[in-house]
Amino acid sequence: MKIAVFHNYMDNIGGAEIVGLVLARELKADIYTTNIDSEKIKKMGFEDVLPRIFSIGKVPINAPFKQQFALWKFRFLNLKNKYDFYIIDGDWAMSGAVNNHPNLWYVHSPIREIWDLYEYTKKNVVPFFLRPIFDLWVFCNRYLNKKYAKKVDNFVCNSENTKQRLKKFLGKDSIVINPPIDTKKFYFKKNGGYWLSVNRLFYHKRIELQLNAFSNLPDEKLIIVGSYEKSKHFQDYANYCQKIKPKNVEIKNWVSQPELVELYAGCKGFLATTNNEDFGMNVVEAMASGKPVIASNEGGYKETI
Repeated sequence: MKIAVFHNYMDNIGGAEIVGLVLARELKADIYTTNIDSEKIKKMGFEDVLPRIFSIGKVPINAPFKQQFALWKFRFLNLKNKYDFYIIDGDWAMSGAVNNHPNLWYVHSPIREIWDLYEYTKKNVVPFFLRPIFDLWVFCNRYLNKKYAKKVDNFVCNSENTKQRLKKFLGKDSIVINPPIDTKKFYFKKNGGYWLSVNRLFYHKRIELQLNAFSNLPDEKLIIVGSYEKSKHFQDYANYCQKIKPKNVEIKNWVSQPELVELYAGCKGFLATTNNEDFGMNVVEAMASGKPVIASNEGGYKETI
């Protein structure tokens, strides 16, 4: 079968993007996206997939324009039966279901900033004077999200947690298929002299909890592998983390896949603090490396740890 994968953007590679890249590799599928960072894709070990990644046009780097333009571009994407099947692997790319059938939406989560993290985003990310505009933006996108969801033929979720969210917010039933994780490439090396955390540097990842904890543990060391996008919200939070970071914490902005595997192999344990995590591929990778995990007792972490 000829398969196409739709993903919002490929300029910052996190768990959702890795799922899309793995699907493309294993199913010999093409990826349609907006912004592309080829170097990051290579560093994560997906150089072989690069020739099959196509941009449907760049979008701005700052929210909410980045999200809105991605939604708009996928809404009018019509590949005219060029493929036998379409897999949507992204929340803002789900509008691609309108013109491309048969399709399946692999749901990492219904759009978090307009649904379960609406209040959190409004309080922690949106400036006070912009909150009325944010409310209007949320109202419009909730309407569009429900409208486009009706065009999805099949729903698959990455966790029971996400399945419950999808039912609650969009009223859709789904089956659960956990994300593909190549656990065999991770291994135990030693219980080294540092703790590890791997996540995007963004508000709902709650990195400040980790930084505050280690400011009270001066004899312990923490390495945070934290990628962030070039947009203002990401950079503001990354700067905030650098500002409150104690001396015993090191933040690495970006590492390659082999470096990441080594960091897992040599740490003494792993920390995860995301607010109601969808699934949490990083904690599975840590456990595949033979390491204990300390995580907040919520979300997808409760299904794996």
